[in-house]
Amino acid sequence: MGSLRRKTSTRALPDGAELFERKGQRFVRWIDGRGKKQTAKVTTGKDGSPRIVVECGKWLVKYRDGTGLLQEVSTGCKDKDAARSVLKELERRAELVKAKVLTAEQDAVADYASLPLSTHFEAYVVNMRSRGLTESHIAVTSRYLIRLADECRFSRLSDIERSRFDRWLADKREANIGARTLNGFRTAWIAFLNWCVAGSRLAVNPLGGVPKANEKADRRRQRRAMTDAELRRLLYVARWRPLAEYGRETETVEPENGARRKRSNWKARPLTYETIDAAVERARKCLDGKPEVIAKLERTGRERQLIYKTLVTTGLRKKELASLRLRNLDLDTDPAFLTLDAADEKNREGNSIPLRADLTDDLRAWLSDRVAAAQEAVRSEPTVSFAAAAIRLRREDSSETTDSELSPDAPLFNVPAGLLRILNRDLEVAGIPKRDDRGRTLDVHALRHTFGTHLSRAGVPLRTAQAAMRHSSPTLTANIYTDPRLLDVHGAVESLPALDLNDPRKEDRGTLKATGTTGEGERKLPPLFPPNSGHRGKSESFPVRSAVTSDAATGKRERSETPENQRKKAGFPVVEETGLESGRQDLNLRPLDPQSSALPDCATSRNSIDNSPAAVDWGWAARWNHRSGTVWHQVAPRSAGLRRIMGAVSGGRVKLNRRLIAAARG
Repeated sequence: MGSLRRKTSTRALPDGAELFERKGQRFVRWIDGRGKKQTAKVTTGKDGSPRIVVECGKWLVKYRDGTGLLQEVSTGCKDKDAARSVLKELERRAELVKAKVLTAEQDAVADYASLPLSTHFEAYVVNMRSRGLTESHIAVTSRYLIRLADECRFSRLSDIERSRFDRWLADKREANIGARTLNGFRTAWIAFLNWCVAGSRLAVNPLGGVPKANEKADRRRQRRAMTDAELRRLLYVARWRPLAEYGRETETVEPENGARRKRSNWKARPLTYETIDAAVERARKCLDGKPEVIAKLERTGRERQLIYKTLVTTGLRKKELASLRLRNLDLDTDPAFLTLDAADEKNREGNSIPLRADLTDDLRAWLSDRVAAAQEAVRSEPTVSFAAAAIRLRREDSSETTDSELSPDAPLFNVPAGLLRILNRDLEVAGIPKRDDRGRTLDVHALRHTFGTHLSRAGVPLRTAQAAMRHSSPTLTANIYTDPRLLDVHGAVESLPALDLNDPRKEDRGTLKATGTTGEGERKLPPLFPPNSGHRGKSESFPVRSAVTSDAATGKRERSETPENQRKKAGFPVVEETGLESGRQDLNLRPLDPQSSALPDCATSRNSIDNSPAAVDWGWAARWNHRSGTVWHQVAPRSAGLRRIMGAVSGGRVKLNRRLIAAARG
């Protein structure tokens, strides 16, 4: 049987309170701020001073739940009868759990159903922080939860219904809200409700069956990659625009309605790619007496130029670049690389990213200039106090010079929060359109798309490009981060064989020649020794023209080119035409045993080769076996008899032998 009680607390006696006793119990009376008389019991505090006993306004109930545990919960009722009704309901549910009509999880769901959503949201935020999610992600998720709860009028978990959410989605689609934005709300709410189900706050997810909107059919922002020429123009403008802004020419604006001339009657002309050099020269003249201002503006432009180049050549995201510290760089290795902290990377892996040699040199020069600027600041303002963590001076024993070393925790770049606004102005000055004819746009993240597209243009394998982009799937690398407009699709189509409709039997000699299947010059004799490109163990093919050709008209054979001339042209040494020896030295100097053949009475020495005209019908390709050092000849028989023999040998690989060919011809 449960019980009801009010929670009590003590506080100091109010001003003007009067103590009195009634039936041996001490009381106090006073007049509150509203002018009403109040009476309360008096107890003794820990310090021995009198304190009044104050009861809570709402009733508490104490009972045993279905698992036998003693529970004390607030009813939220100020009326005792209403609190007694709540107690009866709790005891009834406990009996149902004991009778196994309800489970303990279902009973817990009923307890959470009466709590306001704000309480669940606060608990969910604590859970997201405990999982190590970023504050930006937590802020966006909380905004999605609160906004949809207000617009759908969800106040408790029991109010969440699929029908309300569907109506909200329909209204937003009519308001031209993008599919990606709607999927953001859906993802946040489904994740929150799944957490409620896992924590026994809900029995099922009421929004679990809501499908995702098709983002491919409703893509509002599609990025494009930049060409080589656009990148060069952008880097040049980024380098000099901060200084050129001080050298812009002015133009007069005619006042309206005869108004007098004032500041609003003139304005600075916009910068262009063609006028930026002249603007830089005018800025140097205007700031002739302020060399420190010129140096600062040039340093700002160089930093922006390096930011763009680093983003394009490494594929870093903006937040990842902003998180880089000097300790993340290793410029002394070959190749140099930078290492991202796992907490600052999107996939939380902490990858190492190799750096191009030219970018490594640029970073070294940039850091040297920063050290020189710090030294100049120390010399010009010796009274300035620099924190030891920011700059420390180190004197080497072997040198008399003093180097200023930046702190390892110093940021590599000062990435501005308004980098997108700066990029838009640089694009405008460089004459690069923000949007192309297909509506695709350029922003900071488009530099990462440029990185992926140029990897594809350079012929980098897809798996390598995926690793460079740090993607979880090659599909994302190929379909999203590769701009097909910059790929040589026309060249790929031109490599297909040409089909002549006038004479379909005619072969396209240009295409066949490009693929190595022209068949020009029948290979009637194998080479006298294997190709030797200087790389032992490498498998390769080498074509050789026949040393003997036949005249179809007269039936006479005439010399066209000797084997020695062939070898001289191919860069091979001239040796005697004895036999074909292995390119690898045989440590066993015993004579080799005859090798078994597919035909009776045909034994072939490992190094034997046939040079007779009987082999004119055989095509060949020499391959070097890097394990055994032997040379195999891939035959391509052109007669039925030879094709029958090819079926009898293993894999179509045989050793050329005079008897074998003679038996095939016979």
